[in-house]
Parts: sequence; C-alpha cells; structure tokens
Amino acid sequence: MTSRRHIVPALLLLAIAVSGSMVACSSDVKLPRLARSAVILAFGNSLTYGTGAEPSESYPAVLEQMIGRKVVNAGIPGEVTAQGLSRLPEVLQKERPALMIICHGGNDMLRKLNQQQAASNIRNMIRLAQEQKVAVVLIAVPAPDLSLTPPQMYREIAKDLAIPLEEKIIPAVMADGSLRSDYIHPNAAGYRRVAEALVMLLKKSGAID
Repeated sequence: MTSRRHIVPALLLLAIAVSGSMVACSSDVKLPRLARSAVILAFGNSLTYGTGAEPSESYPAVLEQMIGRKVVNAGIPGEVTAQGLSRLPEVLQKERPALMIICHGGNDMLRKLNQQQAASNIRNMIRLAQEQKVAVVLIAVPAPDLSLTPPQMYREIAKDLAIPLEEKIIPAVMADGSLRSDYIHPNAAGYRRVAEALVMLLKKSGAID
C-alpha cells in the first residue's frame, strides 16, 4: 500500500506542474468586439475584489490598464453564489457592461455548500447577463484541496451556455507560493498573472486585438 508520505508530495508535484501552463484555457467561442468605450464588469468574491493586494493591484485594475477599457471591480469578499445571484441584477442595471467576467463558487466550496445549487446559481447569473445582451467569460476556481482541480461544473456550464472558460490560471497561481498572499488568495504578482491570462483569452476570442 502506498503511504501517505508518498501520496502528498505527488499531489503537490502535480499541482506545481499545473503552474507551468499559464496559457488561458477557453473554448473556441468567439466574443463580440469590445469598443474602446465598452465597460467590463468583473463580478465575484475576494478573488475579484483583490484580497491580498492593494486595490490598484487587483486583477480588474491591472486588466483595465492592459486593455485600455473600463473594468468595474464588483467583487465582494466572502460572498457565496446565492448572494451573488441576488446582487447581480442591480449591478448590471447600474454598470451596463458589454462583457462580464465572473469568478464565483470558491466560498461555496469552502463552506461545503451544495455544489449543484452553486452551479445553478452561476448558470442563472450568466443567463441574467446574456438576457441583457452582455457577453460572459467564466473563470474556474479550484477545489480547496491539494489537487487544485476545478470542479467539473465549470466546464459543463461553459459548454452548455456557450461561453469562454479560463480554467487554468487560478490553479496555477495557487500552486506557486511566490504568487500567493495566503492559501486561497493571490498576491499582486498573482493577480497580474490572472489579468495576463484574461488578456490572452480576450485576444483569442476576438474581443480585442
């Protein structure tokens, strides 16, 4: 029988190997071209808010600098998907975005809430945006264990709703201690990696040059 001593290092090595791939992972779904005046809504919890770094170092702030378009940071630390679903309609009405980048579900996993309900909440958030002609990009969040593997629900949601998915960057950042402020949040360098991955995804999808 393999001992726990050997299993844990193997899992850590697997997680670290993920960090070698910083290329955005997405489907071949194309996004509408973003005008220079377009507003992008970054919606989520602490990973969007930028916990672990200064406000100017959050991924929405860095992304705004990189692509020359307004990016609204609508992240609330500690929020679960049910709260996000309740909050989103007002935010969409206020900001009128052309694109929403949603990164949600991590707190549901940390609190061991029902994953099917979390998936349903994320789907409904995406549908709310799509009903208002808002394009959507989904960022997958890894499960809070040594594997750092995002739940399958993210791929299923992206496929079913025909939206691009970035599923590698958060696990890659969390596998690299130099990119983390703690065990569940990036630092400034980590958030910059997230922004860089999103730039690559937006270019691949045709949203920007």
